[in-house]
Amino acid sequence: MCAPDARIVGGMARSKPTDATAPSGKAGTGPQSGGRGRSGSTAASVAQGGGKPPKLDKNGQPKVGRLKKLTGQARMIKQAYTLTRKNDPKLPWIMLIWFVAVAAVVELIGILLSSPFIFLPLALVSGALAALIVFGRRAQGSAYRQVEGQPGAAAWVLEGMRGDWRVTSGVAGTQQMDAVHRVLGRPGVILVAEGVPGRVRGLLAQEKKKVARVVGDAPIYDIVVGDDEGQIPLRKLSAHVMKLPRNLSAAEVNALGRRMSALGGARMPVPGGPMPGGKQMSISQRQVRRRG
Repeated sequence: MCAPDARIVGGMARSKPTDATAPSGKAGTGPQSGGRGRSGSTAASVAQGGGKPPKLDKNGQPKVGRLKKLTGQARMIKQAYTLTRKNDPKLPWIMLIWFVAVAAVVELIGILLSSPFIFLPLALVSGALAALIVFGRRAQGSAYRQVEGQPGAAAWVLEGMRGDWRVTSGVAGTQQMDAVHRVLGRPGVILVAEGVPGRVRGLLAQEKKKVARVVGDAPIYDIVVGDDEGQIPLRKLSAHVMKLPRNLSAAEVNALGRRMSALGGARMPVPGGPMPGGKQMSISQRQVRRRG
């Protein structure tokens, strides 16, 4: 769990890109001009730069340095804070109050134990952590308030969940932008509908019949997003889905995913989530939420 001018509010399985198998040369050696054990691009970069080839991660992509990664994360958090503050002017004062209160409590414990200077660094770190957590939660709430009621809001929340969740947005819908989204995970198949209840109930029933012909005995859950009785509010959607019982193993989820591929993907142009703050802001907000 733990916002769009400030869209935080937050993972799913991603397919790993696979490289095409390179044709084998004589006796399994590469081209003479490329050098043994190097791809053409790597060899070219080494030849031009005269240095060592870049280190690759497990996906075959160049590794990003820690400092560069931390700098990027700090930049995203700063951007999320700036946009959240526009919609929540009290944010800096609330963060300051929490920082002072938590730091004071920790330092008071140090004074009672006759070790005020030893507890001072811990007090500062604890206060900063409390302020960051408060920031993440308020930014998440601000984002939900902005996207609520917009087409694609439920899809955006589902695509921000952490873990192995396979989301297909807009598997059914109407011209009025009512939509049904399909989620595959350890609980089974989850159908999430957003829009006017009178219209989406029929969409859910049709989609449930279609899915039932493919999934066999796997559980099928249906959810309608809204604030009326029997519906799940948008701000609670992610938590509700992630609390569903784990009925399938990882292997069963993979097998079920292969069977469901016959159903196809999205068939209507439902937005992948409202992003008033822009795509980059969406990434920033989810980063902050996961740290909160």
